[in-house]
Amino acid sequence: MALDDLTNKDNYLSDKNIVVALSGGVDSVVLLHYLCKHYPGQVRAVHINHNLSMYCHQWQSFCESLCKRAEIDFTSVDISIENTSNIEEIARKKRYLSLTSELKDNEVLCTAHHQDDQAETLLLQLFRGCGVAGLAAMPTSKQLDNGELYRPFLALSRKQILEYAVSNHLGWIEDDSNHNLNFRRNLLRLEYVPNLAKVFQGLVSNIARSAKHQSDALDLIRQLAEMDIEIHALIKNGKLQTEGLMRLSDTRMVNVIRQHLNKLNYLSPSEKVMVEITTLIGAKEDAKSLVAWHDYELRRFQGELYFIDKKAPQQIRDCPHFAEFNNLPNFAIHFRQEGQKVKLKGKKHSQSLKKVLQEANIPPWERQTLRMYYVEGELHAMERIGEMTEVK
Repeated sequence: MALDDLTNKDNYLSDKNIVVALSGGVDSVVLLHYLCKHYPGQVRAVHINHNLSMYCHQWQSFCESLCKRAEIDFTSVDISIENTSNIEEIARKKRYLSLTSELKDNEVLCTAHHQDDQAETLLLQLFRGCGVAGLAAMPTSKQLDNGELYRPFLALSRKQILEYAVSNHLGWIEDDSNHNLNFRRNLLRLEYVPNLAKVFQGLVSNIARSAKHQSDALDLIRQLAEMDIEIHALIKNGKLQTEGLMRLSDTRMVNVIRQHLNKLNYLSPSEKVMVEITTLIGAKEDAKSLVAWHDYELRRFQGELYFIDKKAPQQIRDCPHFAEFNNLPNFAIHFRQEGQKVKLKGKKHSQSLKKVLQEANIPPWERQTLRMYYVEGELHAMERIGEMTEVK
């Protein structure tokens, strides 16, 4: 559980190796001070320099000096961001990518998000028309590939954090962009939320509580998805099965797909794209079998759904035939051409390569990338297929 005040130790972190995301602002400075007070020797800090402000190097120097005085291990990471209309979202994504890439095994990344941040996040998501996952806003903890993200201050108010900073005589920096009303979060923080708080008593804590209710609902929704996946055997070889999905109601089908995408760490598609996905699942085999959104694709092949991240680095599969022929003289790799006929090892008759690939159940979009191994100009084998010769 997140802290209710700053007088107590957070026992959750007692045996953890802690990394603080240190911006130099009051929230992260208080977080660093609090954690070092209770967990001396367990804390190090990482600063992300966005290179967006004329003061960015001063902020970096401030953070470095702060850590040096406190004898805290400090790392600064430079990132570059284009000044675009959605700069807030791009900066956030790049910052988290940089922070998580800095994590060592079994480290906990702590950020200083607090109750006011949580309320602002829920409102931003609400205005975007987000569903339960978006309205659940920020979780207290989240598992990462090589560690964990933890927000110990999520139940604390901005007022509590400022009071701690003043009472402990802490210094911090003010980001000049925090007063730029062109940023939607700043507009909420500086204008709308203060005015609403004059009318609605306990506004921020109430909104944050609503986020907690949405988070609980999200947990139940995801549990239901996992139950459907298990009961109906919806995943085989890591792929969703269309036949089983079609036995579910549309709502539960969409819930399973969103859960699968969440586990893949893919951005969830819009409602319009989700309609395209459910239509694809129930379409005839010869119908369109591709839906695309963001950097992702969904393809259907032989009753299975293939979710593809187009920006993910392509992994070259190990192939025993490559190792077998690689060191022979005049070894070369080519790719399939239209109309090729081949004869597989152990077969009496030749076949079109197209038919061989179809019988091997290799998806059409993968066939053009399969390596074909030639020695002295003669075909000897093909990746994922085996030994063969080309019929001229």
